[in-house]
Amino acid sequence: MAKLSLINREEKRRKTVEKFAAKRAALIAQINDFKLPEEERMVARLKLQQLPRNASPVRERNRCALTGRPRGVFRKFGLCRNKLRDLAFRGEVPGMTKASW
Repeated sequence: MAKLSLINREEKRRKTVEKFAAKRAALIAQINDFKLPEEERMVARLKLQQLPRNASPVRERNRCALTGRPRGVFRKFGLCRNKLRDLAFRGEVPGMTKASW
């Protein structure tokens, strides 16, 4: 089980990303618009740099919904490999069966 502070930190990052998503998208659109003068694009770059670091979606980390484990997380299920395996063996994941070949 991950520390509660780490799980809360990730939740805070997720909220920050949602809060600044529209503003980031607008600034990035200005930066990539080559029809604008270079000065306006530079101002947009500076504004983008002044946004909080945690507003960038790259800083988000996928964590297991049950344990908060940061590694080995399946995006489709939102669970780490260990818990996904346990739930699959108990038959609690619809459509998932044990492999046999």
